[in-house]
Amino acid sequence: MPGGRCCSREGLKWQALSLTPADLDFAEMKAAAAREIACSFGGPPMLLGLPGDATYANYKEANRALLRQAILPLAGTICAGLAQGVERWIAGAALQVDLDRVPALAEDRERLWSQVGAAEILSRDEKRAMVGIGRALPAGEDA
Repeated sequence: MPGGRCCSREGLKWQALSLTPADLDFAEMKAAAAREIACSFGGPPMLLGLPGDATYANYKEANRALLRQAILPLAGTICAGLAQGVERWIAGAALQVDLDRVPALAEDRERLWSQVGAAEILSRDEKRAMVGIGRALPAGEDA
């Protein structure tokens, strides 16, 4: 009795317990599971190679989102834990990810530098602080 039909014969009732391939649609189930896993880790599902409209601009934004929403927060947590362990030997130890060395974030950094550089109302020290550089030394002083 295909298709899950039910049949009665001499007081016994039979019902199919398996599903047909059309009912299962394995490819769609696999894609749905992959999307759920990616979302649970904070990653864009399009980076998993799922079918859809993944243009270069979308892929680039998805990489940036993966970095900002999943990888960098996790790296920050790891760095904080390592710094806490090292503090026993080095007081005030701090570890952090060097965002300037992350190629996928280069455009963000360039945009920040150009915006800060164009802001005439900011002092030199304010600009340096906004781009993550320490305070400027007075003229004639060395580090």
